[in-house]
Amino acid sequence: MVTIAPEPARPVGPSKTFIVSNLAVCSFLWGSSYLFIKLMAGDVVPWAIAACRGLLGAVTLALFVAARGQSPLPRRHELRHWLVLGTCNGWLPNVLVAYALIQLASGPAAMIQAAGPLVTALFAHFLFSEEHLSRRRLGGILVGMAGVAILIGPRLVEGGGTALSLLAMVGATLSYACANLYTRAVPPRAGDPIRLALGQQMVSGGGALLLTLAFSGWGALLALTPHWQAALALGVLATAMPVAFFMRLIRAAGPTRAAMTGYLVPVVATVMGVLVLGETLELRQIIGGVIILAGVFFVTTAPAGAKAG
Repeated sequence: MVTIAPEPARPVGPSKTFIVSNLAVCSFLWGSSYLFIKLMAGDVVPWAIAACRGLLGAVTLALFVAARGQSPLPRRHELRHWLVLGTCNGWLPNVLVAYALIQLASGPAAMIQAAGPLVTALFAHFLFSEEHLSRRRLGGILVGMAGVAILIGPRLVEGGGTALSLLAMVGATLSYACANLYTRAVPPRAGDPIRLALGQQMVSGGGALLLTLAFSGWGALLALTPHWQAALALGVLATAMPVAFFMRLIRAAGPTRAAMTGYLVPVVATVMGVLVLGETLELRQIIGGVIILAGVFFVTTAPAGAKAG
C-alpha cells in the first residue's frame, strides 16, 4: 500500500474583512490626530506635543500589556526594534508634523503624508521579493509624485516658513515609510505587534521629552495644561489605539497594503479641518491631493509579486 503524504498547508493570508476593518479604524483615528494637534499648535512647542503624544500612548499600551500578564519593560531582543521604530515611527515624525501644522492646514499636510505608500512601494520593490513593482504600481508612483509636485512645488519656490513646513511634512512621510518597511522585516519571534507598538511609544515619548527639556524646559510641558482634552485624545485615541491596530495590520498584510491608511487619512483630516476648524483649500491643493490619492490607489490596488516588464 502506497501512502501519499498530504501536501503542506499553504499559509492563509489575512481576510478582506480584517484588512478593511483595520484600515478604517487606523485611518479615522490617525486622521483625527491632525485636528487635535491643530488645537494646540502655536500655543505648545512641537517637541512638547510629541512628548505628550508619545508618553500618553506609552502609558495606555503599558496598561494594556500589563493586563495581559506581561511586563511592559523591554526584553533584550526587543531593544533594537523599539529604538528604531520609536525614532522612525515616533518622536521624529511627530515633531515634524507638529511643527508643520503651525502653518499648514490639516488637509494639505495630510495629503503630503498620503504619498507615504508611494515611497513604501518603491523601497519595498528592492527589499522584498514579493513586493516587486508591476507596470501599474510604477505608473501609480509617477502619477502620485506629480501630484506632490503640484501640491508643494509653488510654496517651495516661494521659500519662507511655509516652505519649511512643507519640507517637514515630506521628512515625516519618509520617516513613516522607513518605519513601515522596517516593521515588515522584523521577525515574528521579535515580539507581538502590541509590544512593538508599546516600545515605539516609550521611545517616542522619551525621545521627545528629552528634546523638550533640552530646548524649552519644563515650562513647555505646562503649556499643555489648558489643552488637556486635546492632548489626552491625541495620546490615547489618535496614537496608542491606531498604532496597535497598524502594527497588527502591517505584520499580517505587508507594508504596501498597510500603507493604504495614507489613502484614507487625508480624507478624514480634511473633513475634520473644514467642519471643525473652518479651514479652506486652494484649487491647486485639491487637484494635487486628488492626483496623489489616484497614484496611491493605483499602487495599493495593483497585484503584488509581478516584476515590471
